Amino acid sequence: MKVGCIGLGDIARKAYLPVLSTLPGIELHLQTRTPATLAEIGDSLHLPPAQRHTDLSGLLAQDLDAAFVHAATVAHPEIVTRLLEAGVPTYVDKPLAYEFADSERLVELAEERGVSVAVGFNRRHAPGYAQCVEHPRELILMQKNRVGLPEEPRTMVLDDFIHVVDTLRFLVPGPVDDITVRSRSEDGLLHHVVLQLAGDGFTALGVMNRLSGSTEEILEVSGQDTKRQVVNLADVIDHKGQPTVRRRGDWVPVARQRGIEQVVLAFLDAVRAGKVLSARDALATHELCERVVRAVQEPSA
Repeated sequence: MKVGCIGLGDIARKAYLPVLSTLPGIELHLQTRTPATLAEIGDSLHLPPAQRHTDLSGLLAQDLDAAFVHAATVAHPEIVTRLLEAGVPTYVDKPLAYEFADSERLVELAEERGVSVAVGFNRRHAPGYAQCVEHPRELILMQKNRVGLPEEPRTMVLDDFIHVVDTLRFLVPGPVDDITVRSRSEDGLLHHVVLQLAGDGFTALGVMNRLSGSTEEILEVSGQDTKRQVVNLADVIDHKGQPTVRRRGDWVPVARQRGIEQVVLAFLDAVRAGKVLSARDALATHELCERVVRAVQEPSA
């Protein structure tokens, strides 16, 4: 199975290549416009020159069975368009694109061509988060905070807060009938944003503070006088009177803890089975992110 990896930045190096490079039956092809990076990573993975490419045309000439796109977000629309037009099942780091219209166009193109496109919402596959679906969820609270990193609103929401948005959508136990956004910006930079989703019997809150003094990710789901807390996707703490802590095993790979390994395997299994994956649900997350961006940029709207 020939699999292309486009873009060799941090996310590809730290999360995806350690998984893809160890899977049996995979002929891995790398593509980046930076020769030094291509040589460094190609050498580290002991890949022959024929599996290293400096342009997308050369990669597409290999008759790929699937592709993973880890290039910068601004390049996603062009790259994904070419892959889909070539009939290559494509996995894309979130987001599909910065602009909702571009994301919608890509999903429609995939449907027109009958080609899979999947978006990298790995937290849906992270064991700690996936297990929360089994827990009562009358109140959901997710925080994903950073230190000293206020950012332009669209970039912050689509590159980072989108994980919070999608996780809330994944965990809400019913239809959402009320959406509220609160935020604080200064000099064109977004400092924090809060998203509330509410429905019959539940409330979900997503918080991102880029000036929090701590880099952390905490998910809490509670209901029926019980609570489950997941800290940094690793430790799971169940509260029912007294807390019970389950820590990540010492030998559990980070890629498995964060759901990367599982989402990669699920995508490749679908490709092997000839199953066409739809990104319609992922598009709904992008649409909600667009709503957040507009609320931040036009508070009076």
